[in-house]
Amino acid sequence: MTELLEDAMRQVASLPKEEQDAIAAQILQTLHDEAAWQQALGRNPEKLRLLAETARQEGLRGETRPLDEIL
Repeated sequence: MTELLEDAMRQVASLPKEEQDAIAAQILQTLHDEAAWQQALGRNPEKLRLLAETARQEGLRGETRPLDEIL
Protein backbone atom coordinates (compact mmCIF):
# COMPACT_ATOMS: atom_id res chain seq x y z
CA MET A 1 0.00 0.00 0.00
CA THR A 2 1.32 3.45 -0.85
CA GLU A 3 1.98 6.12 1.76
CA LEU A 4 -0.77 8.29 0.28
CA LEU A 5 -3.33 5.49 0.54
CA GLU A 6 -2.19 4.68 4.07
CA ASP A 7 -2.63 8.35 5.04
CA ALA A 8 -6.10 8.39 3.50
CA MET A 9 -7.06 5.21 5.36
CA ARG A 10 -5.84 6.70 8.68
CA GLN A 11 -7.96 9.77 8.11
CA VAL A 12 -11.00 7.72 7.12
CA ALA A 13 -10.55 5.53 10.21
CA SER A 14 -11.05 8.60 12.41
CA LEU A 15 -14.49 9.31 10.92
CA PRO A 16 -17.81 7.98 12.23
CA LYS A 17 -18.76 4.53 10.93
CA GLU A 18 -21.49 5.90 8.64
CA GLU A 19 -19.00 8.18 6.91
CA GLN A 20 -16.46 5.36 6.68
CA ASP A 21 -19.08 3.17 4.99
CA ALA A 22 -20.01 5.97 2.58
CA ILE A 23 -16.38 6.46 1.57
CA ALA A 24 -15.85 2.70 1.26
CA ALA A 25 -18.92 2.47 -1.00
CA GLN A 26 -17.54 5.26 -3.21
CA ILE A 27 -14.16 3.56 -3.48
CA LEU A 28 -15.73 0.20 -4.33
CA GLN A 29 -17.99 1.81 -6.95
CA THR A 30 -15.01 3.57 -8.51
CA LEU A 31 -13.07 0.31 -8.67
CA HIS A 32 -16.07 -1.45 -10.20
CA ASP A 33 -16.54 1.32 -12.78
CA GLU A 34 -12.85 1.27 -13.68
CA ALA A 35 -12.92 -2.52 -14.13
CA ALA A 36 -15.98 -2.21 -16.36
CA TRP A 37 -14.26 0.42 -18.54
CA GLN A 38 -11.10 -1.67 -18.75
CA GLN A 39 -13.11 -4.72 -19.77
CA ALA A 40 -15.20 -2.85 -22.34
CA LEU A 41 -12.24 -1.09 -23.93
CA GLY A 42 -9.95 -4.10 -23.60
CA ARG A 43 -12.24 -6.13 -25.81
CA ASN A 44 -12.21 -3.46 -28.49
CA PRO A 45 -9.40 -0.87 -28.25
CA GLU A 46 -10.58 0.54 -31.58
CA LYS A 47 -13.69 1.77 -29.75
CA LEU A 48 -11.57 4.07 -27.57
CA ARG A 49 -9.75 5.41 -30.62
CA LEU A 50 -13.07 6.14 -32.33
CA LEU A 51 -14.44 7.87 -29.22
CA ALA A 52 -11.32 10.03 -28.99
CA GLU A 53 -11.45 10.90 -32.69
CA THR A 54 -15.14 11.80 -32.45
CA ALA A 55 -14.42 14.08 -29.48
CA ARG A 56 -11.51 15.69 -31.32
CA GLN A 57 -13.64 16.37 -34.40
CA GLU A 58 -16.45 17.83 -32.27
CA GLY A 59 -13.92 20.13 -30.62
CA LEU A 60 -12.55 21.28 -33.97
CA ARG A 61 -16.09 22.05 -35.15
CA GLY A 62 -16.77 24.09 -32.00
CA GLU A 63 -19.44 21.67 -30.79
CA THR A 64 -18.01 21.37 -27.28
CA ARG A 65 -18.07 23.65 -24.24
CA PRO A 66 -15.72 23.91 -21.27
CA LEU A 67 -16.91 21.98 -18.21
CA ASP A 68 -16.98 25.12 -16.07
CA GLU A 69 -19.69 26.51 -18.39
CA ILE A 70 -21.80 23.40 -17.87
CA LEU A 71 -21.30 23.02 -14.14
